[in-house]
Amino acid sequence: MLSVNSLRIVGSSRAVLHPSWLTTNRLLVSKAVTCTAYSMSTSLHRRGTWHSNMNFRALRKERELFYFTNQSASPRNCCTSQIKLNCWNCKHLLDKRPAFFCVSCKAVQPPVEGTSYFKIMDCDYTFTLDTQKLQKTYLQLQRSLHPDNFSQKSMKEQEYSESQSALINKAYNTLLKPLSRGLYMLELEGMNIEEGTDSGADSNFLMKLMEINESLDEAQSPEEAIMIGRDIKGKLADLTVHIDAALRKGELQAAKAILVQMKYYANIEEKVKEKFSEFL
Repeated sequence: MLSVNSLRIVGSSRAVLHPSWLTTNRLLVSKAVTCTAYSMSTSLHRRGTWHSNMNFRALRKERELFYFTNQSASPRNCCTSQIKLNCWNCKHLLDKRPAFFCVSCKAVQPPVEGTSYFKIMDCDYTFTLDTQKLQKTYLQLQRSLHPDNFSQKSMKEQEYSESQSALINKAYNTLLKPLSRGLYMLELEGMNIEEGTDSGADSNFLMKLMEINESLDEAQSPEEAIMIGRDIKGKLADLTVHIDAALRKGELQAAKAILVQMKYYANIEEKVKEKFSEFL
């Protein structure tokens, strides 16, 4: 059988390679180690050999695989995936998560508290999600769950449709833009960026922002405003790449610092739109 020391070595190797992995997935690690120990012990009994290098090859890709494919086991989503729910109307078991309708009686279901926006909108948990797919999902859900469709139904179904529709709107608007999407992803990881603070922005960066704002205020034509807007869009595109890279690596503090910069540039982008409208 697999010794306790072997399990400790595997666990400590993961902790060294990915410090945040052990913190955010403590419960999952406990379950995984238990299941792995049983599986390994039966496998060893059958084969009589142990290829340790297989573990370390897997460890190299573990974080990336977890980031992209392990949504069902993630703490962000497991709060609902392990709970068995039944239809409030006919008591039929709801197998799908999230369940908007009962497959048996077709009654609209209430939202399940704690379900992530990524699960609601059927999106991969990634900063560079497919916004076209997001928009398509949003339209499909709103067509089927809009309160107008339930005006002749019971009060309970009307209430549930309103709640679902409002939640879908919030999830869509949060995930649509890179800034709000990134802030939400940090929130899921237990981090947040305080409002009305310059923390995380150095003096050189703030000086650069001041210069851009002054140039925008002094713009005398729509062409000047457009040029500033293009420059801001380019900076936002670069920041998007850096944030995605940081999140892929699990470098949450780095992602947070870059999101602070994105927040400032996004504010300037809104000012550019206002300035441009002044010339119309």
